[in-house]
Amino acid sequence: MDLSNRTVLIVGGTSGIGRELAHRFASAGSTVAVGGRSPEALSKLAGEGFGTFDIDVTDGTSVASARDAVLARYPELDTVVTMSGVMLPEDLRHPAHFEVAETTIDTNLLGTIRVIDAFTPHLVQRGAGTFITVTSGIAFLPFPLMPSYAASKAAVHAYSEALRAQLDGTGVGVVELVPPAVATASQELVNPHALPLDDFATEVMHLLSENPTPHEILVKGVLMHRWAERDGTYDDLVAQRSQALAMLPGREG
Repeated sequence: MDLSNRTVLIVGGTSGIGRELAHRFASAGSTVAVGGRSPEALSKLAGEGFGTFDIDVTDGTSVASARDAVLARYPELDTVVTMSGVMLPEDLRHPAHFEVAETTIDTNLLGTIRVIDAFTPHLVQRGAGTFITVTSGIAFLPFPLMPSYAASKAAVHAYSEALRAQLDGTGVGVVELVPPAVATASQELVNPHALPLDDFATEVMHLLSENPTPHEILVKGVLMHRWAERDGTYDDLVAQRSQALAMLPGREG
């Protein structure tokens, strides 16, 4: 992927990994627009020279309106990154968790599908372009404290595989970005192994620029998650991760 002349939309790019990737694409020479829900964050990004668009991926009308606004301003759009996501703990012993599950699936999975559906006709008509979906190492090595997050990211992985197969021959590629824990949103405070954001983004941009671009963008820090079943470490790693269930009320000890 030539990163120097793309026209990129990053949906969910107002913070964390998405925001850093927006800066990296722009620094490489690409034109970058960002979509999100935070007026303050969008205003700040606009002040930095990015195109900004209000979008709520849980609302089909919002997604369609954003699509129309983006394509009116950037008719040459060739890259769509779907970053929107929520990561919330759940106690599956209590039915009240279902609201969290609904929110998680609606944002992480259905939100991804809404964005892809909105821009597929444009990219197919162009005969060239790229979708970059975002999953997680947790898609391949579940974190029992956040079951619906793991399920939603596993689903986005499967959806990305199917999308790539269905778009074969159209000129539109599908690249899956698979982050491990990255030091954003104070994750480094609870996970000392979280990768520094700068290091993560540098490795991602290097992998994206490879020719051909890999179907999966796997930084070194996520390989243990991605290949745990193959390497025979899956059960032990899930057991280690299950220790975090002690964080749930009433589960101490």
